[in-house]
Amino acid sequence: MSPENRLSALAHAQESVNAASKARERLALLFDKDTFVELDTFAKVDGEETGVVTGYGAVDGSPVFAFAQDKGVLSGAVGRVHAAKIKKVYDLALKTGAPVVGIYDSNGARLSEGNDALAAYGQMLLSLNNLSGVVPQISLVLGTCAGTAAMIACSADFVIMSKEAELFMTAPFTAKANGETVEGVGTAENAAKAGVAHVVCADEASAIASTRGLIARLPLNNLSTAPISDFVETDAAAALQAACENIENAEIDTIVADVVDANSMIELDKEFGKSALTALVTISGISCGVVATRKKENNGKLDKDAVSKIARFVSVCDSFALPVITFVDTKGFSGRAAEELAGGIREAAKLAHVYAEATCAKISVVLGDAYGPAYIALAGKNANADIVYAWPSAVISALAPETAANIFEDGKLKDSKNPTADRAQMIEDYKKNQASPFEAAAGGHIDNVIDPANTRAALISAVELLSAKRESRLPKKHSNMPM
Repeated sequence: MSPENRLSALAHAQESVNAASKARERLALLFDKDTFVELDTFAKVDGEETGVVTGYGAVDGSPVFAFAQDKGVLSGAVGRVHAAKIKKVYDLALKTGAPVVGIYDSNGARLSEGNDALAAYGQMLLSLNNLSGVVPQISLVLGTCAGTAAMIACSADFVIMSKEAELFMTAPFTAKANGETVEGVGTAENAAKAGVAHVVCADEASAIASTRGLIARLPLNNLSTAPISDFVETDAAAALQAACENIENAEIDTIVADVVDANSMIELDKEFGKSALTALVTISGISCGVVATRKKENNGKLDKDAVSKIARFVSVCDSFALPVITFVDTKGFSGRAAEELAGGIREAAKLAHVYAEATCAKISVVLGDAYGPAYIALAGKNANADIVYAWPSAVISALAPETAANIFEDGKLKDSKNPTADRAQMIEDYKKNQASPFEAAAGGHIDNVIDPANTRAALISAVELLSAKRESRLPKKHSNMPM
């Protein structure tokens, strides 16, 4: 074959495999223009394409690997060659230390391959889990993600879905055939409420844009420092002081937004565990994780879903050495019997474990109520926080002030002519004296009581100081988290 014919054959082959497809369209939106380089372009299954496109490119100038399943080609069926292409992506990501994005849209396994299809799924799951904590991994579910694929997708650090996508272990029609008729099974809305999907977007384009935004907040790998980006200053000193003066009615989401860089907050798990806020933000341009308790939800207490959500988020931040800033204003963990029966104690222990084990920079700010086990887990000695600040509005107590005051002042209301008013005064006195942040500072339990107007400046200084933090744990294979 002459050189001209060889080049003509190459052009013809490239034209046949590079035809427009949903997978390539999605990858084009994910990567910076003209940066995507496809891998294993000519791989075939029985003379046909494999149902997955793999490769690498740049996202905001940073290297990223990706694969995109294509339900329009062989139903996106997962088989030996399909999995081998994805495994190569993981192998190269491991060698180069670059993030991985998996775009899921497949009807399931390639049944004609039998056990080879099972081995293919197993190889994908092994590759993903081996890479866990080494580079950020994002699952982008834009079509059907079912069975083992759902388990693989949810093993990534973050799951982003488009509103019309499907994510389930057992097909809804199978559940229905078994007599179960749960509404919304497999939908993105249900995945968000269950804490499976971290972000749900209105359409594919916004889901892909959200993925790009998330990548920009994350380090390339576990050896990289937190990324630094351009930022817009916030000037909310007066609003923060006003929030301190009326802390019982203050909105924690607004307080956080007033402290971090303007428009930098990416909230995660918005529909799950609503008594807590978890978000990736920037402060002075430095990427950080933020945890905040929402006292206006769940009667001011953290339920098991919120606790689980915080633990998972802090664990991911710690994997990539992102500083974690925790804003505390909670009456404690939910003490309802239903929570206890559903494993609330286990989830609380998991939260305490994650905070204690984390070696990333940890800064806590006690805004209002901080009682008992919740205070210990989020801002106390167990949390091993590097720096703990408090606002003058903070109330730090081993017990709820109502309980503690009654114990300490027992018997003093016997002769009271107005026991209700006197009891209320006792509680206020307890808050201002024994439970005041100044009392906690005097005992060395917090580092400083700060003017709310200076919160942003204090946090910027702390994050910059702790950027060089190095901390080792006792030698061991791994800790045993209360699962």
